[in-house]
This record gives sequence, C-alpha cells and structure tokens, in this order.
Amino acid sequence: MKMNTKASTLFSTFVFLTFFHLSLISCRKTINYRVGNGFTLDLIHRDSPLSPFYNPLNTQSNRLRNAFHRSFSRASFFKKSSLATPNTIQSDISPIPGEYLMKLSIGTPPVEIVAIADTGSDLTWTQCMPCENCFQQSWPLFDSKKSSTYKTVGCNVEVCTSLEGSSCVKGNVCEYQMSYGDQSHTIGDLAFDKFTFPSPSCENVVIPNVAFGCGHDNGGTFNNYTSGIIGLGGGKVSIINQLDKEINGRFSYCLIPIPLDSSINSNVTSHINFGSSAIVSGPNVISTPLIKKEPSTYYYLNLEGVSVGNKMLKFKSSKTSPSDNASGSDGQAGNIIIDSGTTLTLLPNDFYSNLESTLVNSIRATRKDDPSGTFHLCFESENGTIDAPTIVTHFTNADLELSPSSTFAQIEEGLVCLTIVPADEIAIFGNLAQGNFLIGYDLVANKISFQPTDCTKY
Repeated sequence: MKMNTKASTLFSTFVFLTFFHLSLISCRKTINYRVGNGFTLDLIHRDSPLSPFYNPLNTQSNRLRNAFHRSFSRASFFKKSSLATPNTIQSDISPIPGEYLMKLSIGTPPVEIVAIADTGSDLTWTQCMPCENCFQQSWPLFDSKKSSTYKTVGCNVEVCTSLEGSSCVKGNVCEYQMSYGDQSHTIGDLAFDKFTFPSPSCENVVIPNVAFGCGHDNGGTFNNYTSGIIGLGGGKVSIINQLDKEINGRFSYCLIPIPLDSSINSNVTSHINFGSSAIVSGPNVISTPLIKKEPSTYYYLNLEGVSVGNKMLKFKSSKTSPSDNASGSDGQAGNIIIDSGTTLTLLPNDFYSNLESTLVNSIRATRKDDPSGTFHLCFESENGTIDAPTIVTHFTNADLELSPSSTFAQIEEGLVCLTIVPADEIAIFGNLAQGNFLIGYDLVANKISFQPTDCTKY
C-alpha cells in the first residue's frame, strides 16, 4: 500500500503545534449527551504546571523562544501540506502539533488517553494494540479487543471514502495511512467507538460511534507524553463535524495567555465549550465571516488591515493563503488562518516591514537587538513594559483591539519584543493575540465571534 507523504521536514511543533489537555476529574456521574445540551471541557496549556510537558527549569524567556520556533515550524507545515498533491492527506500532525493537550477516554470500559488537540488537523487517532511499531507512551495502549463498543469502519462508509489516503487491504476494513517528510507516520484501522469526555461539572459526557484512527504502526519523533491527536479542524472527519448534529456546529474557547504570565495561578485552566454552551452573546461581541476554501481543515478569516494608533495599514499580500499560492489568486478572500495551535501571529514579510516601521516611528523607546536573533523588533525596558500604541486588527465587520500585554512581551530582563513576526509562509492569527477573548466558532452561520473576557475567571 502506497504511503501519502506530506512534503515537510518540520515535524516538531504544535499545537496546534495550537494542545488541549483535559484535566480528568474523578467524577461519579456519567451522562449520555443529548442534542441541545452544551458541555465544557478544561484546556491545559503545554507550559502550565499541570501539563506533562511542563519543565520547571524553563524560564519565561525560554518558553517564549521555544514558542517562537514552534510557530515557524507550524507555519511552514501549513504551507507545505496545503500545497501537497490532491492525493496527500491534508493534516498538519507533528510530534508536538499544538499548544494544548486533551484527556479523554475511548471504549467500553473507557480507557484514558492523552492527546494533542489540534484545530489544524481533522483525523483523531491514538496508538492501539497490537502495535507492530509504536513510539513509547506513558499510558497503556488502547486494546480494541477489550472494548465492547469498538467496530471497524467498512470500505464504503462515507467517513472512509471522504478520508484521503484511505484504502482497503484487509477485506471490508478501512485502513488509513499518513507519513511525513521527516519519516514520522501513523498507519491503522479506521473505527467507531464511544468517547467519554470529562467535564469540569463532574458530569462526564459520553458520545457513541465517534470515528477515529486506531494506529498499529506509528513512529518518528513523537514523545511519550501523548498517544495521538484530537482533530478539531473543519474537515469532514474532524470531531467538530462528526458531532455536528449534537453541537449544531458550535464550539468556543477562552485561552489564558500562560506563556506571557508566569504569575497566573497554576490551578486555573483555559476552557473549550461545545453546543449551546459555546454561544457567544452579550455586550461587546463582534463577529466576522468564516471564509470557506481549501484545504477545508483550516479556519480562514479575511484581514482587511491593521491599525497602529491612528494610522491604518491596508493588508494585501499574495502569500497569505495556501490555496491562493497554488492558484495564483490575489489572496484577499480568506487571507489569514486563525489557529489556537500557533503561539505568535505571523504576517507576510512585505506587510510586516510596513507594520514594523510604523511601530518604530510611534514608540519612544530605545531599540535593542534580541541577542538570540529570535525576535525582530525589541526595545529596552526597565519595568518589562513600553508605551506602545494601540494595535487593532481589522477583520471584515470586526475591529479587534489587541491587548498590549499580548502584542509586546518581556523576553528577558530589560528586553521587550513584538510578538507579531514576519514569515514567508501563510499568515496566521496566533493564540497570544487570542488570549483573554471568548472566541466562538459557528460553522452553521459561518462566522467567528469575539468577546473580551478575563479567561482566568471564565
């Protein structure tokens, strides 16, 4: 069986690169999900003390610099995967493909897994027994033979036929294959089983017949803190679309900017909401259209410009959308991806140069080079802040004022740097810029809504 290979050598980021870690609470009550009910799950950032990735020896400077490199790897992977041939699986899975982790359970009886939640991937998969070739993981492998609700997907079932890279080599069993430029890969059976999500309300939510990949041959640069991927993208096989009838195409999240603020209580987590719990309404809500385009995995917005103080910079670039790059269009319809798995905001070089020069002319502080060469625009600061102008991102019908603490960060003592950076690849609106907004995705109305929110109290 021929492997589908994603043309990427960077397999070391995300999030998502953008990771959800669901804190599995010891709950006694389990409920079957009913249409119309919403539910909420905890999200733990990879740099939170509650994360298995947490390294207490890492300084805030190290965390931000590492996030910077993950962001560039993420962007490069987006570009390369979206320019792949039509028969290549459109997924951006990497060993660390996001910034958040998620805990859930699969099967009957339920078996706990820890997976990377990725808004830039569609297929959900975990390592399974028997495993011909698997990477080490801290949790037991899922054994499908011990689950009374497990069943393989037939070759003619829509979830199989809609998954690029699927085939049938073992009778009427749908098999998937994914391989990547660094030789990392996952191969296994597509199957249905019961998923149990732990809720902060202590009512575990059970959803039957969720399609996922049961990986029997997985290898490469994955690490032992995870067992797979939770796909939250916009494609047909993603968890979001599989639960469409249950959640009515709605989910939302409120992200705590952990990498920027080490003083945040370590017991405070971000949250992701589904269904009726994900409706964003009330004062100060602004909405912008979701733009549908290929690859459908990603969530595209239309950025019209960025304001620095009173000066408006019109956004226009030919390199802001992967499908535009492939087709040669002007790139103005759906020209930026919103991604919870990329930490920094990345903008094309041509536009970034204009933005940087405008900021330099507006900020009365001494410019200073980042000794590591990681960040492009930095200033001296005695107290960790600078007097910077207000930055507003102008999406279609939605002007989003960014928090100064999310656009300029203290990288090390006496050095403050801009968290918006230039890139040759696709434009990405990263999770630092999304911090302390309640962000709602409505895939039925095709819009994303923003509401300023203190996510530590949400």
